[in-house]
Amino acid sequence: MAQFLKQGANTLQGLKKFTKFDKGLGRQLPEAYRKFWREWRETEPTAVHYIPKEGKFERNEVTGVVTPVQNRPLPFKYPKEFDEGIWGGEMVVQGFRKPTPTKQRVPHFWMPRLRRVVLKSEVLDTYMSVVVTNRTMELIHSSHGFDHYLLKTPACDLGSNLALSIKRKLLHELQAGCPTFSHKPEKQNEIMQEFSQYLQQYTPEEVEWYGLTFTQACEKLQKQIDAENPIVPHKVLFRSKLIEQLREAEKKLEEQQSAAEASTNLEGATSWLTKVNPFSKKRET
Repeated sequence: MAQFLKQGANTLQGLKKFTKFDKGLGRQLPEAYRKFWREWRETEPTAVHYIPKEGKFERNEVTGVVTPVQNRPLPFKYPKEFDEGIWGGEMVVQGFRKPTPTKQRVPHFWMPRLRRVVLKSEVLDTYMSVVVTNRTMELIHSSHGFDHYLLKTPACDLGSNLALSIKRKLLHELQAGCPTFSHKPEKQNEIMQEFSQYLQQYTPEEVEWYGLTFTQACEKLQKQIDAENPIVPHKVLFRSKLIEQLREAEKKLEEQQSAAEASTNLEGATSWLTKVNPFSKKRET
């Protein structure tokens, strides 16, 4: 009876939806990567294309009608170019456009204005050419630098794989103590004093798994499993067993030859002593 009640409860509440972390290698991924995934995919990003309203209800000042507040994000499109740049939260917005009140609305896509700029990373001590938007440059200037913007911005607002991969390199460089400036100790200490504060919110294990896509995380986990339990082909095992058997057979053959030589020498010595010993011969009567 209990099992039927359980099935009925599942039917009422809805069956559990399986995710990437419920099967295969995704089930074995550590909690450090799951934390990053929640920050990247499950956290609601900062509203950019609309102004969120506070409270649960609002009153129209003209009509006085009370309506519930609905802060629903706009339908976005993620082209492949999105992961190749840093757009600062801007997306391709999908909607409808009505040229005139008398005409029917038509589908329309609002595209962000992109431009290519050269940015410098103080931690990595390198320049990089990146496709950004005007909002990205405003955020970089307000954060007082490109590195500060990447390190202080959560993964849900960065979004693109390029931004997360650069942030991952920055965290690894800071965790290692900025070996890029090993020949400049004063500059190295200056960089560590300025950016080491961002390492306090991550553990070493979280830094190791931060910024990886789900495919990259599975590949990293598979490499660790293969390193701990290396797969040896059967031909290698059979060859090693055959070599070991041949060595044992050779040892046995050498032991048999040495035993045969020892017995031969013993028989020769016995026959020689028999010839020399006068008491060994029987008297003839």
